[in-house]
Amino acid sequence: MPAVCNINDGSSELAMHKNNKVLLAGGAGLVGQNLVARLTAKGYKHIVVLDKHQANLAVLKQVQPDIVAEYADLAEPGEWQRHFDDAEVVVMLQAQIGGNDYQDFVRNNVDSTRLILDTIKANKVPHLVHISSSVVESLADDFYTNSKKEQERMVLASGISCPVLRPTLMFGWFDRKHLGWLSRFMKKAPIFPIPGNGRYMRQPLYVGDFCNIIISCIDNPIQAGVYNISGHEKVDYIDIIREIRRVTRARTAIVKIPYGLFYVLLWIWALFDRKPPFTTQQLAALVGKDEFEVIDWPGIFGVPCTPFAQAIDETFNDPTYGKVVLEF
Repeated sequence: MPAVCNINDGSSELAMHKNNKVLLAGGAGLVGQNLVARLTAKGYKHIVVLDKHQANLAVLKQVQPDIVAEYADLAEPGEWQRHFDDAEVVVMLQAQIGGNDYQDFVRNNVDSTRLILDTIKANKVPHLVHISSSVVESLADDFYTNSKKEQERMVLASGISCPVLRPTLMFGWFDRKHLGWLSRFMKKAPIFPIPGNGRYMRQPLYVGDFCNIIISCIDNPIQAGVYNISGHEKVDYIDIIREIRRVTRARTAIVKIPYGLFYVLLWIWALFDRKPPFTTQQLAALVGKDEFEVIDWPGIFGVPCTPFAQAIDETFNDPTYGKVVLEF
């Protein structure tokens, strides 16, 4: 695996470096919000976020008023492309994660990527960091997995040299889906249903650690390559739920129900909700026997791995960001 290229940490060079424009495409979601919080904390002065989720852009502007955050449909040419002029680095974060319409995944994961890559080339942006997903190596056959596979193929075939990061399931501040949604459901419902026995191994990745890896790629021009960024702890789904209940002090009862019944309930839910929080495709992915490569990303990127229990506590109990919720 490639090693990190060290840079001179002299104060004048560092100050100039942190004045360079960092552009986050699709930066109003989970990773983008966390990344902006950590970039600003590290002294970055020129951050531009482009996203088409109006409500989450509004949250970002409220929490981080000193950055540029603009509406942009990245699948369509537009005024947003002017921001690539004089950008030092582009972090490609845009992704359709959930939903039942495959065309949404094509548009937001594939079409947008094609246009962003063309815009990077046209403006000769020096550096790109692409955020892929561990699902490109999974056994799943669903809209998200298939569109992310196509997206990564496009990036690797583009001729643009860049690190490609493949994170596993992430959690942390601003989590409106995944563990964040589970925690909110847990607080409202007297019963929390678990499909089957709940012993579905996950490798959850703390988004704070992942954002520090991205910042390492920005700070230190790392060699091109594909990096599987998996959580270093293997945790069963039911134990993740128990840990969330512990740190949030929820009183819901965790109840196991047959997989078939769980599937039917999700199917019925989708009849009444165009964008359900959890789909039958995601259920199938949950129970799949995926196990992802664990590399020494702490050593490669110089980023410590936060223990799962500590990361869960920081996620839900941080006084500044722990209570900020994005729109689903």
